[in-house]
Amino acid sequence: MNKIVGYCGIDCSKCNAYIATITNDNELKEKTARLWSKLNNAKILPENINCNGCKSEGIKTTFCTNLCFIRKCAIKNNVDNCKQCAKFNTCADIQKFVKINNL
Repeated sequence: MNKIVGYCGIDCSKCNAYIATITNDNELKEKTARLWSKLNNAKILPENINCNGCKSEGIKTTFCTNLCFIRKCAIKNNVDNCKQCAKFNTCADIQKFVKINNL
């Protein structure tokens, strides 16, 4: 699997949504939907777990397309990833994200 790095710095090729999509693994989609539903306190269905990476022209999860503040900010600021942004070290949102995801 090729390494695909998202705007946030996460390796998309290690993301369960990406893996489930490219391998068409319905069991992994169901597992991911349950976990993400619990983590986000929202109903996420297995059919919502489809993603080719947040920078791809292909399909993305609803979260990546519509809700991800990091993706929206990076696109707005025309950076390939958050570390390229001048505000990276002072951005509370990305610092919290980095800490939670052990990046």
